[in-house]
Amino acid sequence: MSTKDKIIQASIALFNEQGERAVSTNHIAAHLGISPGNLYYHFKNKEDILRHIFALYREHLHTHFTPINPNKDQLEQLIGYLDSLFELMWKFHFFYDNLGDILSRDETLKKEYHAMQANLLEQIADVVRGMKLAEIIDIEEEDILDLAHSIKIMVSFWTPYLKIHKFDSSLLKTDIYKGLLKVLLLFKPYSYGTGKDKIAKLQQHYQELAQSE
Repeated sequence: MSTKDKIIQASIALFNEQGERAVSTNHIAAHLGISPGNLYYHFKNKEDILRHIFALYREHLHTHFTPINPNKDQLEQLIGYLDSLFELMWKFHFFYDNLGDILSRDETLKKEYHAMQANLLEQIADVVRGMKLAEIIDIEEEDILDLAHSIKIMVSFWTPYLKIHKFDSSLLKTDIYKGLLKVLLLFKPYSYGTGKDKIAKLQQHYQELAQSE
């Protein structure tokens, strides 16, 4: 792994563990055992590091959330989506926790974030349409975008909500699985026929994971 990649991965770990605001470039350099000058050779400042992390976040969304293929096993595809969502929420939870502050300091990142969110909303809507086409859920076309928006809100604010209501503000992987169960609940009222069984199987799967630690 290159020094640049090590800096990015160490930054993500420290931001998640200590909170983005509490971590400086000096902290990151000390954690890696390199000089601040070495870090600045690769990144101009902390905002530059955050932009590179955001690029990873955006790439994850782009590659993992494609429309459901009705010719493939829908349950397996849904598990794939939710597992990717888990990875996203767990790996980048610092970003959700301090989103407003991060974006307020970087106008360029703010514009990129808003553009990505517009694309993300359409990606989620495509997943919902795919679930309708696969006869897992039955939903009116005019309601699809609202459901997609509700899912996006749930994902964006689940970890900050948990940390506010926890005495020690720590986050466990099981907490993320509980968030996935909340996402599934948004689909449940629209499920019908064999789709009800598929949603129920997913709920059981993630309920077991949520209780595994």
